[in-house]
Amino acid sequence: MATRLRLLDDAAWVSVNDERAAGTSEVWPVAEGFCSCALAWLVVEAFVDVGADGRRVEARAHGHCLNCGESGTTPWLPVGKVTDEGFEPVEGVRR
Repeated sequence: MATRLRLLDDAAWVSVNDERAAGTSEVWPVAEGFCSCALAWLVVEAFVDVGADGRRVEARAHGHCLNCGESGTTPWLPVGKVTDEGFEPVEGVRR
């Protein structure tokens, strides 16, 4: 089964099989790898890249932490996974 991944609307959305799966202006709890906060509350401003690791859909996002104000680009973080029923978004902390 092929899954089509791409960025839409000037990197404002991650698209999975031509449906918007994750968007900017969301706040993601990020456990590690973005700033020195134990749990960063990241405001996603734009997506830099999208890819897949098996059935897991991942993205790199640019944004800033609401706790400390640091801005930058995340490492690869899960957006969701592709199952036999379709796309399931990540719920909770991103690691």
